[in-house]
Amino acid sequence: MIKQLTPEQVRTMTLKEKDEWWLKNVYRGDMPQLTARSAATGMVLGGVLSLTNLYVGAHTGWTLGVGITSVILSYGLWKAFAGLNIGSEMTILENNAMQSIATAAGYMTAPLISSLAAYMLVTNKIIPMWQSMTWMMALGFLGVLFAFPLKKRFINEEQHPFPEGKACGIVMDGLHSDDAKEGMLKTKLLIIFSAASAFWNLIASTTIMTSLHLGFLNIPVKLAGLLDKFVFSFKLLGTKMSDLTINLDVDMVMYAVGGLIGIRIGISLMIGAVINFVFLAPILIDQGIIVIEGSAFKSITMWSLWGGVAMMTTASLFSFFSKPKMIFSAFAGMFGGKKTEDVLQNIELPMKVFVLGIPIAGLLVVALGHWYFDVAWWLGLIAIPLVFVFTLIAVNSTALTAITPTGALGKLTQLTYAALAPGNISQRT
Repeated sequence: MIKQLTPEQVRTMTLKEKDEWWLKNVYRGDMPQLTARSAATGMVLGGVLSLTNLYVGAHTGWTLGVGITSVILSYGLWKAFAGLNIGSEMTILENNAMQSIATAAGYMTAPLISSLAAYMLVTNKIIPMWQSMTWMMALGFLGVLFAFPLKKRFINEEQHPFPEGKACGIVMDGLHSDDAKEGMLKTKLLIIFSAASAFWNLIASTTIMTSLHLGFLNIPVKLAGLLDKFVFSFKLLGTKMSDLTINLDVDMVMYAVGGLIGIRIGISLMIGAVINFVFLAPILIDQGIIVIEGSAFKSITMWSLWGGVAMMTTASLFSFFSKPKMIFSAFAGMFGGKKTEDVLQNIELPMKVFVLGIPIAGLLVVALGHWYFDVAWWLGLIAIPLVFVFTLIAVNSTALTAITPTGALGKLTQLTYAALAPGNISQRT
């Protein structure tokens, strides 16, 4: 069973007390973690599974990790190798290091569904693969340097849920459980629900069912069609609910995300969706402010994303800076200030790595942006502090919902650079 603090402990304990509790009750310093095989397995599985992130990202503008899938595959792979006497089973921490690498590979696809795709569309130029690879690696390195210090704020201090990470932990705990019966039961549940999800997606595919002459089994799509005809045909201020994109989604990915984020965050998302699509969108369409052209969802979100991004930005910045004492203490002792005790100083990377690394990596990214995409030096330099703001928003959203709003953050970037470089579309992407 995974040990974790209670909500009361999260509210009342200091950061030092939380770190001490973790060091005493959770830390396993004597167990292999980042080994050669865990790194290699993470790279291979991450490279393959990142294709699923491209699929989801192209449809929704969100990027999701591939941690759970990689955990199960890695566990099964090395258990099979152990049975063939080709090696031993992975430890739980090796599996965790592996899924961290695989998840990072999954998230690395984000530029392919946002900035790079937009750049190629507006310039009508194909970016060479080697440029795409070096650009994404440089961005990923800079992002890690910005994101890692936020760990102390969002994980150590706030103990945010990070739904997908929590789910990965539960899956790994079940697979590597000392109780063989409990571990086997959880493994069977994973297999059953995986099979059920695969079957649901199979019968939801009109193309596959039609080619197999089994169209009558296309139950999810038929159910969605019936609801669209008898329920979602109701009009709100003259606009059908289905035209407001209020309908049944048969994609199991969305149901899975809803189960991971929990009821509190799920209700928050539902309230936001109802306010936007049930109340605001019909009014704006009725007044001619929103004109439906082509995709209804795209037409509506072209207006609503500005308010949503503004709220995300404000909430994320407020959450981060609401406890300035902890932020200042992280830099204590580096510039002659009073040094505070850090019980994890021998485990976590020192703050100097990030203070020195961010300017170096930032200059590299600015230089590559200038060489590859002709981005003016001064525009590139302005982008570096914006990386912190966008990283903060992304981490806050991922911590609560498991969703990284890549598409929405891209719009915020475009708005900023529309003001800084009006008319220069290629440099906004």
